[in-house]
Amino acid sequence: MTSTFPKSTIPKHKKVWHRLNKPTRYFIVTGGRGSGKSFEVGRFASILSFKANQKILFTRQTMTSAHLSIIPEFQEKIELLGIEDAFDVNRNEIINKVSKSQIIFKGLKTSSGDQTANLKSLQGINTWILDEAEELLDESVFDKINLSIRQKGVPNRIILILNPATKEHWIYKRFFERKGVEAGFNGVKGDTTYIHTTYLDNIENLDETFLNEVSRIKADNPVKYKHIIEGSWIDKAEGVVFSNWKFGKFNPDGLQVSYGQDFGFSIDPTTLISVAIDKKKKKIYVKEHLYKPKLSTAQIGYINLDVCGKSLIVADSAEPRLIDELYRMGCNIVGAEKGQGSISLGISLLLDYEIIVDEGSTNIAKELNNYIYADKGSKLFVDAYNHTIDPLRYVVMYHLGKSTGIEIR
Repeated sequence: MTSTFPKSTIPKHKKVWHRLNKPTRYFIVTGGRGSGKSFEVGRFASILSFKANQKILFTRQTMTSAHLSIIPEFQEKIELLGIEDAFDVNRNEIINKVSKSQIIFKGLKTSSGDQTANLKSLQGINTWILDEAEELLDESVFDKINLSIRQKGVPNRIILILNPATKEHWIYKRFFERKGVEAGFNGVKGDTTYIHTTYLDNIENLDETFLNEVSRIKADNPVKYKHIIEGSWIDKAEGVVFSNWKFGKFNPDGLQVSYGQDFGFSIDPTTLISVAIDKKKKKIYVKEHLYKPKLSTAQIGYINLDVCGKSLIVADSAEPRLIDELYRMGCNIVGAEKGQGSISLGISLLLDYEIIVDEGSTNIAKELNNYIYADKGSKLFVDAYNHTIDPLRYVVMYHLGKSTGIEIR
């Protein structure tokens, strides 16, 4: 039956995934936006499930309500392959009716905020797929699950799918730096297979409007193009604005929690963060809840209501119609104050506090590591890596801006 599956259209993937019986233990699948990496791994998992005695674990750092999030994404891949009749789909797993093999979906981060996986219910796993692997910051969590993948008599595989982050990430240090592997390498080194693709490898499957947006970013923002589109690992930027932050628990006990939001669509993400300001201890606690492009107004509204309830959201005021629509959906949302001097004032307020970033908020950390001065003397900033920094600034300005006595014009 597997011989009837459509073959991959991406040569770098085609050379790897057909080798089902001769795998390496680790697969590091990297790439930028539109590179097809997630689809190709989904294709591989679907085909692999036709082999007997397969128990495939698919995880993300956070996966609430798998039947509403990742399982529909996986079903779409199965339907595109034309093999949907071979599967039973449940709330947390997909079962291959031909082989009885399973694909199980789990989040690594529990509702209590601890990064754990309930391994007692996951005995017999021989393939572990970690999607959005850059979000897993704790290497010990990876080791815990990795060492549980040890089934005798079948190939054991660990597949990491990720958009490369900074070179400070443990994945880069473990699988690239220590192994002497250059970023962007395609091939096998020891027990690890590396696959790196960009949108150019997948261009025949991409919409023209996406390609136009990529061309615009390449012309207007080469730094963003290299990291987000080409999927390059990045160093901690020189001239970085924020060095006053560290990872820690989001600990708003006794503090007011407000939310900040920035809007994107095609490539830029819509974001939602929670912020708690401790004026006495001069600490700002911040946590990421949403960092995703291509969301409709309705989707944003439902996420806002689910995460924030009736708590205040301070959002990008460049989109007044969107704010009005979200307000009419029931969101307690207001537009941020903007004007001459608002960016530099907001950042000066942030620099006066210690910023505590929730341990799972990888996009906030990435942006803090890469938000840089264009001209430090003139307080000018590069308009990049600010999709969570801008909403953080909106909230801080809302609560602290008036106390400065400076009027924003």
